[in-house]
Amino acid sequence: MDMGHLGKSVAQLSALLQTGALDPRKLAEETLDAIRTHPDQSIFTVLTPERALAEADQSAKRLAEGRSLGILDGIPIAWKDLFDIEGLTTTAGSTVLAKNPPATRDAAIVTTLKRAGMIAVGRTNMSEFAFSGIGINPHYGTPKNPASTDVPRIPGGSSSGAGVSVAAGLVPVAMGTDTGGSIRIPAAFNGIVGYKGTRGRYAMDGVFPLATSLDALGPLCRTVQDAVWIDAAMRGRTSSEVVRGTLEGQSLVVPETVFFDGIEDGVAIAFEVTLERLSRAGARIRRQAFPIFAQLFEMIAERGALVTAEAYALHRERLHGDDARGMDQRVVSRSLTGQKITAPDYIHILQVRQRMITEMARSITPGEILLSPTLPHVAPTIESLLTDDAAFFAANGKTLRNTQIGNFLDWCGVSIPCGTGDAGMPVGCLLSGLPDTDEHLLSVALAAEETVRG
Repeated sequence: MDMGHLGKSVAQLSALLQTGALDPRKLAEETLDAIRTHPDQSIFTVLTPERALAEADQSAKRLAEGRSLGILDGIPIAWKDLFDIEGLTTTAGSTVLAKNPPATRDAAIVTTLKRAGMIAVGRTNMSEFAFSGIGINPHYGTPKNPASTDVPRIPGGSSSGAGVSVAAGLVPVAMGTDTGGSIRIPAAFNGIVGYKGTRGRYAMDGVFPLATSLDALGPLCRTVQDAVWIDAAMRGRTSSEVVRGTLEGQSLVVPETVFFDGIEDGVAIAFEVTLERLSRAGARIRRQAFPIFAQLFEMIAERGALVTAEAYALHRERLHGDDARGMDQRVVSRSLTGQKITAPDYIHILQVRQRMITEMARSITPGEILLSPTLPHVAPTIESLLTDDAAFFAANGKTLRNTQIGNFLDWCGVSIPCGTGDAGMPVGCLLSGLPDTDEHLLSVALAAEETVRG
């Protein structure tokens, strides 16, 4: 079988499809065959071959007749197991939902991208109920990080299968969700691009929640340009209003508080080298302390986490019923801590959140972009976290630490690969923008990508 079309970006495949050099059905068949024969069968939880081939045939007909729906027509996409797909039960990485009836319609965002001509090939694995940044799943298996050359390493979560499916070259794009880092974490660990839009940027109908005050959507893909095109389509647009920016004179702010605590030497070196390249390319880089980041974690220690409060409220009956025995006990344990968060605590957290968002907007100049390591470490080994709960929870907390700041403060963010750290594993560079500055963030990310990658 010709595998030459796999591992390509959306842009590369689009050029072939639009010019007739590649048939959408052939690409769909190649994609499905590659997934079925891949040695890691824990990346996808279910394939949708009948749907994919029917959609591919429709795309082929349109393209042959000169009626392309746009640059995404015929492009395969994988969906995290949180998005409703008509005829399938949405299991959210859990077995306790498997008895639920199948969805009667697609999630709104699935429908939107279908209208752009994208081909749904299946559902990707994830942390159960999206409640972990690690990506280990005891029910459906744990996808292995394809960047590892020594021992099996974690994929990052919760969009674990989404990150691995792109990094392994099986699909050019996979859709993820991000409540505390679940797009940007697997993107960084696997050496690909992950874009989290500002919360509320996309339709959430038909997406199984974790914490609605924090949940956001976005693609995992190979390039920022791909993310820009997907973003436009997710909002029903036929083209993007994002303008390619320039690094010359662009102000980048490196947050000194929290982000570098306990950072691995290899990650720190890769990030500092990236800063040097960006500076030489004309960016103005400054470092700044942000006391509210430390205050955020002090509040979490004192009052609890917003995500935990809302996850407990969502799963309360499951956690205290028979379903709890069939769940990942680490998810159960972490979720149950939410019952200690009182209503006054919850209201206090929301009030502090709004104050911090306002304060953050005053702390940087309009147009500035925050630049930080996506994660303070490279992907740890799966084995080291499988049997040791203390090691797992410590790793999970550290993995989520940098990215969850952006969720709490409603930032948008793009993680771009910026070299390697320990064991030759990928390091991510995170560009973050204030709420609803997605177009500017993507503009700067487009300008910075080549330099960031080195």
